[in-house]
Formats: sequence, structure tokens, C-alpha cells
Amino acid sequence: MTQNQSTVSSCDIVQRLKKKGDFLHLSRQQPRLFSKPTDFMLSQHTNVKIIAEGIICFEPLSLTDKDIVLSCGIHGNETAPIEICDDLVRDILISKIVVKQRVLVIFGNLAAMDIAQRFVTENMNRLFSGEHKNIEKDQTINNERRRANQLEQSVRAFYLGRVDDSVGSRYHYDLHTAIRPSKNQKFAVYPFQHEKPWDKQQLQILLACGVNTILLSGSPTTTFSYFSANNFNAHAFTVELGKVKPFGENNMSDFKEVIDTLTKMLCGQSLELKAFEQADFLIYKVNQVINKQQADFVLNFADDMPNFSDFAKGEVLAVETGAIYKAEHDGEAIVFPNAGVEIGQRAILTVIPTTI
Repeated sequence: MTQNQSTVSSCDIVQRLKKKGDFLHLSRQQPRLFSKPTDFMLSQHTNVKIIAEGIICFEPLSLTDKDIVLSCGIHGNETAPIEICDDLVRDILISKIVVKQRVLVIFGNLAAMDIAQRFVTENMNRLFSGEHKNIEKDQTINNERRRANQLEQSVRAFYLGRVDDSVGSRYHYDLHTAIRPSKNQKFAVYPFQHEKPWDKQQLQILLACGVNTILLSGSPTTTFSYFSANNFNAHAFTVELGKVKPFGENNMSDFKEVIDTLTKMLCGQSLELKAFEQADFLIYKVNQVINKQQADFVLNFADDMPNFSDFAKGEVLAVETGAIYKAEHDGEAIVFPNAGVEIGQRAILTVIPTTI
């Protein structure tokens, strides 16, 4: 391919994106189009930088005070957040909406999306904060580990890449859906804060998104949201928006509050936040982290039991060779139970109510 042909091809891609806004479609179907970073301007008000397939940055030419990361598809079968972010990116590219804040949008595990699976080789949301580098002797660096490293680098460059060297307020909403249904359809995991206070205003933003159930993490993790919170002091959350469904089967009206609130944030519009009241929230803290240690690990409840189902003190939650795991408190609830995880990984979180 000659240089002129390459230039024309790049221009054609830009024109298509401005007309159709189908960045995710092209990232999945023709990822080589974005093998090198691409920059272009939207109507002389927003600079667009395509960092790689599935990673796109919008930077207004006007002054901004927020740096917002929206990530989705870290698990490839969690489709509602992918569709939400796809619509937002499309609306920005075709100039239906104009962003007034710096925005980085990440579609995480494209290969897993293509096979409609949680992951291809390994759970990507256990590979951040450098965990992707920890390779056992018999392991190879798989694509999930390469992608986690790329996503870390993209977030780092974004937060540290303000042209005026100022520091904006940093946000990261890592959007997910859960494997099983939940008694509380939408909930958020607030990463461990290392003795910093929980920020009530951030909970008010989540409430505006229709999220009133909050799980306060009690320790460092290798999740994407903890990476941003710990390394860049970002207001970061893992936000669960319901149950996993195939592409096209999500009722997008279920996410109206999320979409409206995120759109207002991106477009610099004021949020009409309700004053913080403890009674508006269901807040939990982690009580037990139960890791699978044996191949015969089994849950002692139905596979379709919803997240936040609670148990009486002493009820058996799971068993495996050499161990029986029981509820330690009346009302202790389960979150993210999954007996199919790899040995050594978390199989259940248990939580109990708390306040902040």
C-alpha cells in the first residue's frame, strides 16, 4: 500500500465514523484499522484520538474540569453496558451530543464479545494493578493479560495527559452485569479506600443513576476500578446493571437513569443531586471472602439464587474437602457466588449491612 492510499484509507475511516459512529463495530470486525493511533477533529470543538481497537478518547478544546473513564465489556458477555457505551460513542461521533469533559471510553474484551463468553482464557477483571505480569512457570502471556496491560497504559496516559498540565477531578465507572440475578437489580462496588473517607457525593451520583445498593470493599483487589482508584485517586466504581443477557435482548429503558446521568456528566451539564440521606441506600461491607481451594468446591444453594440473598447464622454456604463455610451473622448475604472459578480465586463474597 502506498502512502497516498494509506492516507485516503485513514480519511475514509474518519468520514465513516463521523457519519455512522460505528467505532465498536469496526473495532470488532476490522481491528487492524486501528493498529496505529488515529487523531481527528469533530467540528472544531473536540479532538478525537483512537488509541487502539475498542479504546477511544474525546478531548474538548475548551477548558474542562473532569476526566471521565467509562469502561465496559471487561467481560465479553455483559452486553447492556457495551450497548450503552456504544450508543454514547456513536452519538458523540455523529455530533448528536457534544462532550464538555475529557472522556476515555474502553470496550475491554473484544475477543470475548465475539464468542459471547465472559472471557476467552482468563478473567480479565482479576488482572489489573500489574497482576497481568504475574506469570506462573507453565503459563503464557495470553490475550487477556496483554489487553489488561494495554488498558492500564491507556488509563494512565489519559489521566496524566492533560495538555495544560492541570489535574481534573477523575472518575472511572467500570460498567458490568452480573452472572446471576440480584435482589437489588443495580448495585455498585466501591473500591477499598485505604483509610480515606467514603465520598457521599459520589454515592449521590450513583443514586441519580438508579443505583442505591453499595458494597464497600474491605481490601485491595485486582479489579479495573480499584486500579484507577488506588493509582490515580479517581472516584471509581464497579457498577453492576442487572443480569447478563445476549446482545439485543436488553431493555434499554431499564438504564434510562444511568444513560441520562452519564450523558449529563460528559456534556458538562449540572446534575440535580438529592441531598445525601442514609435511608436512601442499602450499604454493605464485606464480611467473608471465600476462595475456592479444592476442585470439589460446591455451593450449598441453588445456582439461580440472587445476589444479596441472606442467610441465618450457621447456615452452610459452601463445602469442599477439608472445609465447610457458614454464615457468621444473621442476615449475612451472598454476592458474586461462582463455584466455577479457578482454584485460588474468590468463589463467594459475603456481606453484612453497614452505614457510612
